[in-house]
Amino acid sequence: MRAQAHTLEAIVSGMLLLASLVFALQMTAVTPLSASTSSQHIENQQQAIGHGVLASAAAEDALKPAVLYWDNSTAQFHNTAGGREYYTNGPPDNRYGELLERAFDQRGIAYNVYLRFQNTQERTVTTRYIYSGEPSDNAVRASHTITLMDDDHLRDADGTRNSTRLGDPATDYTVSDTGKNVYNTVSVEVVAWRI
Repeated sequence: MRAQAHTLEAIVSGMLLLASLVFALQMTAVTPLSASTSSQHIENQQQAIGHGVLASAAAEDALKPAVLYWDNSTAQFHNTAGGREYYTNGPPDNRYGELLERAFDQRGIAYNVYLRFQNTQERTVTTRYIYSGEPSDNAVRASHTITLMDDDHLRDADGTRNSTRLGDPATDYTVSDTGKNVYNTVSVEVVAWRI
């Protein structure tokens, strides 16, 4: 009699545990956009790609010239469209743009590139360099910091240095001069997400 009571108790406990598990699973909605280990892996991979592009561009001395790829006469980056000072139809026509295109565009990954710096009031300013749209919730970020000096030269459309220096009074550059020992310190940030 005692053995039957223990068996019945074990069966009822198992059914309660199973019912609790079924109830808990029904309360949790799993959708294609739910976080999972595979989507986390993809986000980690995209972030690593972003860091890799920035590191490669810095190592090849292509990142700073890309930031200085500025047309002082029109006060916008070279070859931008629609009167905007930033790129909306793909990356710029320079080595950094080639690295971005090979790393992201060919894989169907959308990305924005921002320049973050301090203005003369020591407030953080964010300006667009490349804008592909509003990032999704699963967007990842990677950044690399460069230092701009007063005697750094802006770049022409073909990528060569021109005679305009950042410290010249007539320079109308998107990054402001802090008036300190260096022109400014700029964080180049890549935000990438799946399309």
